[in-house]
Amino acid sequence: MENAIYKNAIHHFVMDGEPVSCEPYGCGHINHTFLLTTDTGKRYILQMLNDSVFRDPEGLMQNVVAITRHIASKCSDPRGSLHLNPTVDGKLYARGDKGNVWRLYDFVEGSICLQAPETPEDFYQSAIAFGTFQQQLADFPAETLHETIPNFHNTPDRYRIFREALAADVKGRAKEVGPEADFVLAREEEAGALQRMRDSGELPTRVTHNDTKLNNVMLDAVTRKALCVVDLDTVMPGLAAYDFGDSIRFGAATAAEDEKDLSKMEMSLTEYETFTRGFLTACPGLTEREKQTLPLGAKLMTLECGVRFLTDYLAGDVYFSIHRPEHNLDRARTQFKLVADMEKKWDEMNAITARLARGE
Repeated sequence: MENAIYKNAIHHFVMDGEPVSCEPYGCGHINHTFLLTTDTGKRYILQMLNDSVFRDPEGLMQNVVAITRHIASKCSDPRGSLHLNPTVDGKLYARGDKGNVWRLYDFVEGSICLQAPETPEDFYQSAIAFGTFQQQLADFPAETLHETIPNFHNTPDRYRIFREALAADVKGRAKEVGPEADFVLAREEEAGALQRMRDSGELPTRVTHNDTKLNNVMLDAVTRKALCVVDLDTVMPGLAAYDFGDSIRFGAATAAEDEKDLSKMEMSLTEYETFTRGFLTACPGLTEREKQTLPLGAKLMTLECGVRFLTDYLAGDVYFSIHRPEHNLDRARTQFKLVADMEKKWDEMNAITARLARGE
């Protein structure tokens, strides 16, 4: 452990025993994450925040502390909420020698984390996890949270940035993306619907996770039931439709996010129903209007993601990591194909949502 990036961070934290190993852990692309084990066998997750993505680490950690404490107060199983360990001077995060923010979580023992569902039940349990997260925080004052990434799901603002990138055309790529740009601009009015409903108060502001993928859910290793959600760095004020929609975008798609063969990309109505059933079961406190807008959340979160990919392609691939020259364009195209498929299945999506909202 002598030359590792974390060697000057470990001594800041109170832990059970002395560290004996600290190895890279997980598949995250933003923060540096390590599995730390002590001589007593106690395991922890040591993490360094990426402050080039999260410009307000202080505010972010205030969010995490408040959210984890609130959830813990409602859990009988200690694994139902992440537990932050204090520093030796009583704080819940530490500054490393170079000013980096470090934190230490208890490892969630007896759990597994999946990159993709192995059974339909796994996807259902992710819905239970994120619905429970929403329900547990229904009485939390969302307006007190910091925006760790300002305007993250402000879709009209995403369109503004897209239009600027299209006009600037810094890489001369605009001529390649005519059909994609037309697809985006044809849906601009509808794209702002959720933001308008949020601004008007038609939809209540809630605590939202904003990265609702299965790999951010911890499942019990034996029962495969949902334990808790992790990766709370993007927890912010938002709409329930954001979290629901991003879950469908990711989990109900029939192809990978960067699949080149667009004929493979559809939205599975079976998976849509599976997730909707779990989410509404675990989160009965949504208003009727919120329930009605869940299909719109699925469509608009997918459209917004495609706009972000296309914007980044036009700007020269400055945000998302790429592995081939047209990677972001391929990603944008899959999202637009998914949106188009949702539009074909729109009546079925709404019918499924309405039926499940009635408890049928």
